[in-house]
Amino acid sequence: MDYSKFISTTSAKRKPSGISEMRAHLDKPSPSLVWLASGMPNPEKFPFREVNITLQDGRVLSLPPDCLSSGLQYGPTQGYIPLVKQLKAMTKQFHSPPQWEKCDLLVTVGCQAGLSMAFEMLLNPGDFIVLSNPCYSDVLCMLSGMDLQYLAIEDDAHGMKPDILRAALTQAVERGTNGVPKALYVVPNGNNPTGTTMDMTRRQEIYDIAHDYDLIILEDDPYFFLQYDEYEQPLPSFLSLDTDGRVLRFDSFSKIISSGLRVGYVTGPAPLVERLNVHMQARVICGPMLSQVVMSELLKEWGEDGLKKHIADLRTFYCDKRNAIIKAAEMHLSGLCEWTVPKGGIFLWLKVPELEDTGPMLIQRAIKKDIALVPGKDFVVDSSKPCQYMRAAFSCATADEMMKGMENLAKLLREEITLQNAQP
Repeated sequence: MDYSKFISTTSAKRKPSGISEMRAHLDKPSPSLVWLASGMPNPEKFPFREVNITLQDGRVLSLPPDCLSSGLQYGPTQGYIPLVKQLKAMTKQFHSPPQWEKCDLLVTVGCQAGLSMAFEMLLNPGDFIVLSNPCYSDVLCMLSGMDLQYLAIEDDAHGMKPDILRAALTQAVERGTNGVPKALYVVPNGNNPTGTTMDMTRRQEIYDIAHDYDLIILEDDPYFFLQYDEYEQPLPSFLSLDTDGRVLRFDSFSKIISSGLRVGYVTGPAPLVERLNVHMQARVICGPMLSQVVMSELLKEWGEDGLKKHIADLRTFYCDKRNAIIKAAEMHLSGLCEWTVPKGGIFLWLKVPELEDTGPMLIQRAIKKDIALVPGKDFVVDSSKPCQYMRAAFSCATADEMMKGMENLAKLLREEITLQNAQP
């Protein structure tokens, strides 16, 4: 593929950092190398001498001196080299990308930083971004200042609707307005906020449409390992379907190991990852190296079997959480709300048919009734319009707390419906 047509004016002008480019070649430096090239602080004055982390099973993860030294210093923009190798092995194992020999991988400051850089890399003012409606609220925040055109595609229980997507793309191309559609943002598993997981047929249909209209797919998939019910194995990703080399995949350890470590990574066509690497150099030099060292040592300590065991435990844990909130909703919200049982992720998307807009209720009155949810309008492209939806997260509350929360929400909804019906 010719990737030059996808690169924004800003990205095309951005120059790589010479010092960072030099540092990238320090995979196996000579022991006699005298490094006088960059302004690294002297590690002798770092106040840290030892890091020991107790794991959940009681084992102690001790960082060897060389690892601690690497973690406290600037590192390659691409990421801590042992971790990059581990992530590439994981990507090959879980996704088997058809274009793997043409792919590369970049460690990012969480998944979100990678997405933000990708939007900047691909989109000029006036360009189209294709996304589902509703959409992850922080993505809408990222895009809000970029002066873009939106193709907001309606969801159903299986995610973005292919027939509406194709019709919208056809109309956009035929209009001939400035900014031909170039990028499609999609969350295939446990979508935030709707909780929807695309089935295999839907994934293939959307990939085929992206092929027909020559779109780069931005696959945001932090819930890949949190797929429930019939999905004994995670469904194949868009990256695993990518015979063209048009998928940039964004992964994160935030939902499966630690959100505070801020370790994510992006995988995709090498020319696009190289552009992201240049953005990363300009923005943060490198991601937090100590977090990457800790992640690398943890993966090494666990091994493949340990990681699989951890993931299996997570799926059971969050599936039980999902079941608990559905039980609470069925007991207290039946007749008041509508929902689809999420097949992945950590969110329940609730519709209140008898309310025109949940926003005023949740913002102004819910806290006083001991319940907090996010108004649906935070997740729609045009937030000025009323929205009947709201999002509940079931990741942290106990089963008892969820039961009480849904009871409180039901009381609030009944009061709100009565209040609304009383208005002239």
